[in-house]
Amino acid sequence: MVACTGSKTHLRKLAAVTEPLRQLKTSSFATETGLYRKFKLSFIQPELREGRDEVRQARTGELPLLVTREDFLGDLHAHTVASDGSDSVEAMATAARKLGYQYLGITDHSQSLKIARGVSVEDLWEQIRSIDKLNARLRGFRIFKSSEVDILADGSLDYPDHLLKELDYTVCSIHSRFGLGREAQTERILRAMDNRYFNILGHATGRLLLKRPGYEIDIDRVIAHARQNGCFLEINSSPDRLDVSAESARRAASAGVMISVSTDSHSTREFHLIRCGLDQARRAGLQKDSILNCQPAETLARLLRR
Repeated sequence: MVACTGSKTHLRKLAAVTEPLRQLKTSSFATETGLYRKFKLSFIQPELREGRDEVRQARTGELPLLVTREDFLGDLHAHTVASDGSDSVEAMATAARKLGYQYLGITDHSQSLKIARGVSVEDLWEQIRSIDKLNARLRGFRIFKSSEVDILADGSLDYPDHLLKELDYTVCSIHSRFGLGREAQTERILRAMDNRYFNILGHATGRLLLKRPGYEIDIDRVIAHARQNGCFLEINSSPDRLDVSAESARRAASAGVMISVSTDSHSTREFHLIRCGLDQARRAGLQKDSILNCQPAETLARLLRR
């Protein structure tokens, strides 16, 4: 198992501490843990066996305590019948609560995304009032009022500020003009982040795995601007996306930018896809204190306030 789950670089660094694995007598080790213990190493989770600094960290006791499924307290990206989802707000909240979550963010598409039945200004006001009524009768669970707000070509957001102000937070995403160059696309995102009602950058590169490549952005500039402005990035758990990449998430967390690991669910059946985002987060070496939706609702609300 140790030999088959690590990159070549990882195995080379590991062999410098142990000895070449092919020379070890496998009968001496009943488990992977036993092998690591023999050489005075902490157990290295398979997701970390990529040849970075994990072998040294295992020797010094500095390995991260990776996030687990039980650490997630809610989901911050979910759609309903108000846009292109298939279940109501109440049904989505009920399903999330059954999973043991403390909260759920409703993020229906904004008005410009006609193909996804984007929600008009008037209908979003109605949804806000409806969620307030639902929250008034819920106990031990909170529905966060949100929207997946389109970042328009000029970097402006798809709703007026006086409406965005009424939301608990926003997930801001690009759904158009994918052909803009790297510099223009990056500037588009940076301008959007300058809006005080921008919170989370959704599926940052817009990629659809095996279907279309993502648009190019300068992820380091985006991360730096997010840190400066108090914004966050998303790991989108949809198997079609897994965006941002584990490498980008690692760089964001290292820079002090927290990550939302969300499913982008369009039905109650899709909440289980959190497992895909969890795998991505663990590959990035993320601990629960780096993840927005591993925080209690009160802490989360404070973090999302700009």
